[in-house]
Amino acid sequence: MPTMYATSVGVFTKMLTNLAAILDKTQAFADEKKFKADTLVGQRLIWDMLPLSFQIQNCTDHAKGAAARLAGRELPSWPDNEATFADLRARVQKALDFLATIKPEDINGSEDREVTLMARGQETKMRGEDMLFNRSLPNFWFHYTTAYDILRSNGVPIGKRDFTG
Repeated sequence: MPTMYATSVGVFTKMLTNLAAILDKTQAFADEKKFKADTLVGQRLIWDMLPLSFQIQNCTDHAKGAAARLAGRELPSWPDNEATFADLRARVQKALDFLATIKPEDINGSEDREVTLMARGQETKMRGEDMLFNRSLPNFWFHYTTAYDILRSNGVPIGKRDFTG
């Protein structure tokens, strides 16, 4: 069975590294087509969905939040103030830098560790394994996929290999 570290930090690191490469490809596409990548920051799949900036902020929030909680560390608080494409790229790198500070021994064995999080304004306590598999990973994948879909729907030439790495 995979370890808690492999299924949390390992997955988050791999996929955020892929997202960083996707953002680099997006910047190259914008440069080639002669438009400002910043125009993509506010793009949505549909009018009632939140924009690319929100998707990347939440993707990184779920990664850093799960890792910090499972490691028993204080949750890093980052303002959601990314307004440019460069800001979004920096946000992904910041998450990767944070994940690099977490070691396997910090997380392995955290399946039954009680973690606390805020959900809909209420403090909720749950087991580490439940938080990872029932909350953090599904939310991470949702926002990661939505960010990918927003970029793809705007013509960025990315595909499954970019998504999976």
